[in-house]
Amino acid sequence: MLGSPMSGTETPLWPAAIEAAEMIEPGMVVGLGTGRAAAMFVRALARRIEKGLEVKGVPTSRRTEELAKDLGVPLVGLEEIEAIDIGVDGADEVDPSLDLIKGHGGALLRERVVASISKTFVILAGDEKLVPRLGARMAVPVEVVPFAGPVSKRKLEALGGGVRLRMNGDGRPFVSDNGNHILDAKFESIEDASDLERRIDALPGVVDSGLFIGMAGLVLVQSESGFRRLSRP
Repeated sequence: MLGSPMSGTETPLWPAAIEAAEMIEPGMVVGLGTGRAAAMFVRALARRIEKGLEVKGVPTSRRTEELAKDLGVPLVGLEEIEAIDIGVDGADEVDPSLDLIKGHGGALLRERVVASISKTFVILAGDEKLVPRLGARMAVPVEVVPFAGPVSKRKLEALGGGVRLRMNGDGRPFVSDNGNHILDAKFESIEDASDLERRIDALPGVVDSGLFIGMAGLVLVQSESGFRRLSRP
């Protein structure tokens, strides 16, 4: 099993995360994703900053913000910038076209905002995240306004999804950094991910979905033997 970066700074980093950090040049604004792979990138970037690299990061979650501050990564708010040079994040599924399912870490909305203004959007993923078709293993996270949750749930079910409200370990609904709930919608077969994305986004009460279509330009795929690059055709 590929190691987790959350158990301490002594945990070995993925070579793919180190490679992504090497892509960062002085003066860049960098999007900092959320989750296991993204945390490895933040740690790898922090190592370069310790050696003198001057950059600014934009975190996609409070969790990433805390990690970046702990590691000494300078941060900047969206009100202070117009664009992000490189955004680096993880993914829950990656299909052959480099379309993605994201959001099982609960930060899909902020991740999309950061990705949308990134000149280059790079994904770090273990090779187990590669799938022949989106939805093969994972549900599609859908962030919804709490008031509209029951309506959004019924309408997602009408689109063919098996829908569950995401819960915390204490039995209460998960609440995103934006104060919203997340519905996890499992579709048996996603024939047209772009069409499904549009249909979900049009539902009342939906803030965003975890379908990231046409956004990733490069995926660095980590395996036990090393990593390889996948570029959008």
